[in-house]
Amino acid sequence: MKIKHIIFSLLLAITFYGAEAQETRFNLLVNEVNSYMLYKGSGEPLNAYRKTYRGIQAGASVDAGITKTFSIVSELYFASKGSVLKEGNPLTTGKSTLRISTLELPVLARIHFGQFYLNAGPYVSWLLGGRIKTDAFASTPENITKLSFASTSGSFKRWETGLQAGAGYSFKLKSSTLSIDFRYGYGLTTLSSGIERYNRNYVIGVRLSPWKNRQPASKS
Repeated sequence: MKIKHIIFSLLLAITFYGAEAQETRFNLLVNEVNSYMLYKGSGEPLNAYRKTYRGIQAGASVDAGITKTFSIVSELYFASKGSVLKEGNPLTTGKSTLRISTLELPVLARIHFGQFYLNAGPYVSWLLGGRIKTDAFASTPENITKLSFASTSGSFKRWETGLQAGAGYSFKLKSSTLSIDFRYGYGLTTLSSGIERYNRNYVIGVRLSPWKNRQPASKS
């Protein structure tokens, strides 16, 4: 299907359902993030040694109702992500843990089916900093190295872009809304030079709207 047909269908849906929009909600979120790095190019043999890294995600989101079945979700949050390489890997020999701190901004299109929803869209991420910790192995001592950000081989990049997609279910409470949300993140740009690292992560999280939702008045 051509892009112009998709845009036309979206505009038609907005026009048809525009008289009764979804509620607009402000949500708080604090979640666990499970992430790993997918290695490509010369780093591809490292994939056999990778393990998941557990971090946190904390921030806020706005779910802006557009129509009865469609809304736009924008989020801003801090996230701690990374990846683990098991002992014996060809890069560091000893067990290695990469930890990065990021500030992320996803913008998602959300389709509602009653209290159930599906969403997807792009995100942009700014790397605040990070480190690589390598455990002692044989005659190699423990080492902690802060990430460097430059265009030289072996350094990391400040910006990352990717896609997020997932689903969730919202529970209507007396004066708020509680949502259980599953999200998968797929990095499109490498995080480092020399070794190609692409972020992959998934989150099963809770989003709470602590204030009473207000339904926009329908047009007569």
